[in-house]
Amino acid sequence: MSKATPQRFLPLDVFRGLTVCFMIIVNTPGWDTAYSILNHAKWHGCTPTDMVFPSFLFAVGNAMSFSMRKFAELDNTTVLAKIFRRTILIFLLGYLMYWLPFVRHTDTGLEFIPISDTRILGVLQRIALCYCFASLLIHYLPKKAVWAVSALFLLGYWAIMYFFGDPADPYSLTGNAAIRFDKLVLGDSHMYHGEGIAFDPEGLLSTLPAIVNVIAGYFTGLFIQEHGKTTLGRTRLLQMGGLLILVALCWNTIFPINKKLWTSSYVLFTVGIDLWILAILIYIIDIKKQERWTGFFTVFGKNPLFLYLLSEVLVIFLYFFQVGDMNVHRWINTYIFQAILPGKPGSLLFALLYMLLCWSVGKILDKKRIYIRV
Repeated sequence: MSKATPQRFLPLDVFRGLTVCFMIIVNTPGWDTAYSILNHAKWHGCTPTDMVFPSFLFAVGNAMSFSMRKFAELDNTTVLAKIFRRTILIFLLGYLMYWLPFVRHTDTGLEFIPISDTRILGVLQRIALCYCFASLLIHYLPKKAVWAVSALFLLGYWAIMYFFGDPADPYSLTGNAAIRFDKLVLGDSHMYHGEGIAFDPEGLLSTLPAIVNVIAGYFTGLFIQEHGKTTLGRTRLLQMGGLLILVALCWNTIFPINKKLWTSSYVLFTVGIDLWILAILIYIIDIKKQERWTGFFTVFGKNPLFLYLLSEVLVIFLYFFQVGDMNVHRWINTYIFQAILPGKPGSLLFALLYMLLCWSVGKILDKKRIYIRV
């Protein structure tokens, strides 16, 4: 953690802020139903909600294009220490977050959650692993080699999924190679069970293509620092974004766009959309000088990991503590938000106010110029 003012790039702060803001909204619905735009695709396909996590990884890469400048002045041991220290810290924060509150309710009272029942991987863990591998590749390999490895990750993942999955349907929930690999390495009890079976959308194998989202964000960051404010630079971003989306849609016909499998076509599609969004933000903010609206989102953008972690931890305890025979989260929504606006509107209202609560914490930190760097 630090109480310093890091180098700022306003469109990047806004991009990250938009991502974290939307991430909190979609992660904390108030009720059992939500508007379709706030739901993930059931399997194949990509909704606006499916753009959130890859966009955050893309923003991590953008930020690395600034922070990794100083690596050139450091010795090898120091560089490795910085990369691995940050990786371990973020990974452990994610692991402990899923373990919270370390006990669970049973018919006989509270019971300690054994390590054998904890989920090992997750959102922060994937961020940590992608940051680690992307940083090592970028620092130690020339640019062309990094792109070659990125292509290998995307094409290699496709090959693994095709040849080692169920021949009848290699991209199904139960027949994909990723679930088989993760079960072999992690075991069922250490995986996510939100799909009704042991399947982790942030698993080990599917982390390979996700690394490319970070790498793409890094090189995009370098490009916009040099050409972002020029007409040619913005045009290139839009053109490259359109090309990646076109390739992704073509690839989708044989390797479906799928967030839960983090398919290679999904990587290209989300990077393409991110390039468009960033180009538009640069145009509005840097060229048209329309900055007054950005303040709300930069609050999230300046403390992204901390505010995401805060939002997850708070809601974990809302689900844990009880009021009568229901948890606090359910009680609040049943007797307040659903009473005011039944169904989807009430669910959205809770999500928006919860997001504003997290924003308020970020605003206080920003006023005090406290930027918590993990």
